[in-house]
Amino acid sequence: MSEAYDIAVVGLAVMGQNLILNMNDHGHKVVAYNRTESRTKKFLEGPAKDTDIVGAYSLDEMVAKLAKPRKIMLMIKAGQPVDDTIDALLPLLDKGDIIIDGGNSNFPDTSRRVESLRNKHIAFVGSGVSGGEEGARHGPSIMPGGNAEAWPHIKDIFQSISAKTDTGVPCCDWVGDGGSGHFVKMVHNGIEYGDMQLICEAYQFMKDLLNMDNDTMSAVFAKWNQEELESYLIEITAEILAFKENGSYVVDTILDKAGQKGTGKWTGINALSLGIPLTLIGEAVFARCLSALKEERVLASKKLNGPTASALPAEAWVAPLGDALYAAKIVSYTQGYMLMAEAAKEYNWNLNYGGIAQMWRGGCIIRSAFLDNIKEAFDKHSDLSNLLLDDFFAEAVDRAQDGWRKVVAVGVTQGIAMPAMSSALSFYDGYRSEVMPHNLLQAQRDYFGAHTYRRMGGGDESFHTNWTGTGGDVSSSTYNV
Repeated sequence: MSEAYDIAVVGLAVMGQNLILNMNDHGHKVVAYNRTESRTKKFLEGPAKDTDIVGAYSLDEMVAKLAKPRKIMLMIKAGQPVDDTIDALLPLLDKGDIIIDGGNSNFPDTSRRVESLRNKHIAFVGSGVSGGEEGARHGPSIMPGGNAEAWPHIKDIFQSISAKTDTGVPCCDWVGDGGSGHFVKMVHNGIEYGDMQLICEAYQFMKDLLNMDNDTMSAVFAKWNQEELESYLIEITAEILAFKENGSYVVDTILDKAGQKGTGKWTGINALSLGIPLTLIGEAVFARCLSALKEERVLASKKLNGPTASALPAEAWVAPLGDALYAAKIVSYTQGYMLMAEAAKEYNWNLNYGGIAQMWRGGCIIRSAFLDNIKEAFDKHSDLSNLLLDDFFAEAVDRAQDGWRKVVAVGVTQGIAMPAMSSALSFYDGYRSEVMPHNLLQAQRDYFGAHTYRRMGGGDESFHTNWTGTGGDVSSSTYNV
């Protein structure tokens, strides 16, 4: 069946296998390949049995089975394995063939590969895929970017296997040039870190301050999932809290040391590089780092003092806690969109922000009801500089902020760590401040380092003051904001 198959997938871990099965369900003829032959054989004799999926036991055999332009999707570990596989494929490919990286690659690597392969007349796509194994099998969110010449050839496959919105729109569209697809996926993962940390803070508040048991907490999350907090992560939290094995709640048996694969850290690093105050997501990453210090925390719990928490009436605090969670979640998405907008300027990407919200509406981990409101905000004002300036989100935070402030305040006074909720509130208060105290900071910089400052109403002109009378008039040659 030479030159008959639509696409090949390299890498048969759970995501690769499920994407192949998804493609097969939608009528696409797929070649499966894994470097370890036994895994290919096991897949063909197991999940892929009685399907139209075929296997290949070498890259040469795989390429020979594909229709032109050949489309090859890599679902392998990010980093050097991607480059090594590309190098192995290149001698086997022809002008116009397409390589797609569907793993969690760092976007600068994708940008580099796009340009390197463009020079070799191979179209390279870096595509974020979100939704985990369940999404991959039944409909993920897919965020492709890179060489736009590839899109007409892969569009039907990707949009057919992706999740769909309630109106049937695919949660997949072309993102943009270079590494933009993987950048948007990185921001998605950063927001995911933020959402998960916020939920954990709400969980601790309920458990430690409201003395709620697992079933009661589960019921609260289930109720929230029928309201404005409706989202995948809220939904699964309700299920997790109620889940038992052998009569015991599984969540209570899990060690409180969080793992991470690096995409949240990348989001924070890029925010620092681009000068975007991604405070909530940064705190979410650091909270995972702090959780990893389990042994030190056990010692510290016996050595360091704090307030003794007093039980609060659950009936009076569940609603404010929901408000706090909702308002902080809005800030998380706000900061993520600020980062994407700055990256678009820096890398000359033309991002469709409403379209990104639609891509995230189904299939992915951060899918939630208010992504529809984000799309509406950008549909109304494509040049919207900040989500908080949209009427819907400004009014939503205004309604929720009283509960938000009360929850953060009582968390502080009762000794409950709430890094994400409190940093989100600090961001909100800073962002709405017409005047911040950084005139003093600029004076300090000028005092000790002659870094200069600008004056109110003075335009771009820089000034230096001889604060001590002995500092002289020589100042720094640049003023960086």
